[in-house]
Amino acid sequence: MSWIKYAISQIEADYMRSADTHLIQLPQSHFTDIDIYFKDESTHPTGSLKHRLARSLFLYALCNGWIKEDTTIVESSSGSTAVSEAYFARLLGLKFIAVMARTTAKEKIKQIEFYGGECHLVDYTTQIYSESERLAKEINGHYMDQFTFAERATDWRGNNNIAESIFKQMSKERFPEPSWLVMSPGTGGTSATIGRYIRYQGLNSKLLVVDPEYSVFYDYFTSGDKTLQSTEGSKIEGIGRPRVEPSFISGVIDEMLKVTDAQSIEAMFWLSKQLGRIVGPSTGTNFVGVLNLAERMKKANKKGSIVTLLCDSGERYLKSYYDDNWRKSRISSDEAYRQYLENIK
Repeated sequence: MSWIKYAISQIEADYMRSADTHLIQLPQSHFTDIDIYFKDESTHPTGSLKHRLARSLFLYALCNGWIKEDTTIVESSSGSTAVSEAYFARLLGLKFIAVMARTTAKEKIKQIEFYGGECHLVDYTTQIYSESERLAKEINGHYMDQFTFAERATDWRGNNNIAESIFKQMSKERFPEPSWLVMSPGTGGTSATIGRYIRYQGLNSKLLVVDPEYSVFYDYFTSGDKTLQSTEGSKIEGIGRPRVEPSFISGVIDEMLKVTDAQSIEAMFWLSKQLGRIVGPSTGTNFVGVLNLAERMKKANKKGSIVTLLCDSGERYLKSYYDDNWRKSRISSDEAYRQYLENIK
C-alpha cells in the first residue's frame, strides 16, 4: 500500500506541475456568425490528447490494485497512448512494453524509447490485442487495455476533465455554449467523456464524431452491430479502429460522419498554413467534420460556436504524412476538396 500511495502522489504531483491546454480560435471570416475553436492537446508533456488518458489509466489501475512496484506494463497502441504511458511508467520506475503495428510512425517509436519503453511490433493492427494479452500473461505483467478501460477510467462528471476544461474556457466567448463539439474516435474514451458531461450538466451542445475510412465505428453507430470488423486498418494514425472497441459508447453521440482519408490530409495541410504550425492527420479529420457543420449552420442562418481538438503536433509525422513519397503511395489527393478549402478565408 505504501508504494501505491507513493505512485499516486507522483502522478498527482506531475499533474500539478502541468498547465491546462490552450483553446485557440481559428481566424476566418467565411462563416461570419460561427466561431471555430481548437483545444490544443499537443501542448501536454507527451505531446498529445492521450496524455490525459494515460494519466487516468494509471490511476485507475493503481487504485484497482492491478499495478505493483515491480509490474511490467503492456499496452496495445497506435503510438500516442504508448508514448504517454511510457512517460508515466518511467515516472514510477516501471518497465513498459508497447505492442504496435510495424507501420507506426517512426517518430512515435523513438519517443517511446526515449521514455525508456520497448516496442513490440506486429505485422497487422488487428494483431495488437491478442499479442498484448499473450505477452502480459507470459511475463506476468499488466495489460493496460486502453480500448476497454478508456471510457471508465476518466471521471466524466468533472474533476477537470477535457469537457469541463472546454466549457470553462469558452465561458467568456461570444457564443459560450458551443453548438457542437467535434472529435474523432480512437478508443472512444474522449467521446464518452464529452458526451456524458454534456448530458450530466444539462447542456444544449451536441457531439459529432468523425470517423475515417476503414474504421467500423460509423457503421456500428448506424447499424448497432457490435460484431463488425474491418480487414484493413485506418490510414489516419491514432483514430479509427478495425473492430468496435468496448470503450466506444454510441449512445452519448448525437451524430457521426464518415470522411475520406484524402479530405483529412487536405484539411491537415490547410490548417497547418492557417495556424502557422503543423498539425497531425487526425486533427485534419476533425476539421472536415467542423466544416461540414459550419456549412449546415450557415445555410440554416444559425449562429454559434464549434469546438474541436488539435490532437497532436505534425512533428510526429514528418517522415510519413508530411513526406510526399510516403503519402502519395498510400493516400490519394482530393483536388476538389483542396479548392474548397482555398476559398475559406
